[in-house]
Amino acid sequence: MKHEDIEKLLAEIQALECKTAKEVEEARIRFLGKKGSITALFEEFRTVDKEVKRELGRPLNELKQAATARIEELKEKIGESLASQGSGEDLSMPGEQLPLGSRHPVSIVRQQIVDIFRKFGYDVAEGPEVEDDYHVFEALNFPPNHPARDMQDTFFVSAGHPNPLLLRTHTSSVQVRSMEKMDLPIRVICPGRVFRNEAISARAHCIFHQVEGLYIDEGVTFADLKQAILLFAREMFGPQTEIRMRPSYFPFTEPSAEVDVSCNICHGKGCNICKGTGWLEILGCGMVDPNVLKASGIDPEKYSGFAFGMGLERIAMLKWRVNDLRHYFENDLRFLKEFESSVEI
Repeated sequence: MKHEDIEKLLAEIQALECKTAKEVEEARIRFLGKKGSITALFEEFRTVDKEVKRELGRPLNELKQAATARIEELKEKIGESLASQGSGEDLSMPGEQLPLGSRHPVSIVRQQIVDIFRKFGYDVAEGPEVEDDYHVFEALNFPPNHPARDMQDTFFVSAGHPNPLLLRTHTSSVQVRSMEKMDLPIRVICPGRVFRNEAISARAHCIFHQVEGLYIDEGVTFADLKQAILLFAREMFGPQTEIRMRPSYFPFTEPSAEVDVSCNICHGKGCNICKGTGWLEILGCGMVDPNVLKASGIDPEKYSGFAFGMGLERIAMLKWRVNDLRHYFENDLRFLKEFESSVEI
């Protein structure tokens, strides 16, 4: 190590010029980094004689201080230059509006149905999708080995148990839990996803969504059920909508009915949507069977009630004339973007 080596590096540092922050960082590494020139001199300084240390120690420290000061000076100079140039953008201008996504048609219909029944005084109740056999079948008047169980091909999670677990086939199980836990009178709707072992086609799927309703109080009659369904249909499909009720069978209601609404496309004249009949089927309903009330600890001699259930995909198909159920599950953006106008902001 010589005094000339220190003076040479000092001259380089004093003449150092950088135009960008990247160049400043490269200069810092070249002089002060772990393998830098000044760092190398300090490593060599450890091995020299004491007389040389006394002679070169102070100039070496001054060199390092000068290098550090010059690097900081260049950093500030470049920072001030960038600030004076500005970003070229007016930060007071409003930002670019992000494109909004669209809600799924099933979600839109679900919210519309929930909003309608909330106006009628119904609360929303929810329950587990993985249920036990008791709440899905037995408490709803499906005894073991009853042929009505064949109406719904079930996905079992744990079979061979006295009360096996399964994927719920309807949201009626939520009605049972509501009757077990809630105080009377009960007025709830139960939206949710359900599962049945069915072949997937344009008209069927192994996963779909339901909204079921339940009203239990003293003196509830079939006339109350009919009025509730009529009010719902007119809120959902328009004030001119009419309904008709056809006798049907469900194990948990007696009497039971299927409900049709007048076709909102042809207004009852007949078209390809309603297959020329002027009517569209939308839901099933009936008066709650006394055995179902008993199973949940409700006195059927004092209380009565009605229940109804509808498929959300079915309602959405009628509302928007969707001809294939599979569109709801494929997440095709071209299909979903058709419902952007239905998003309420």
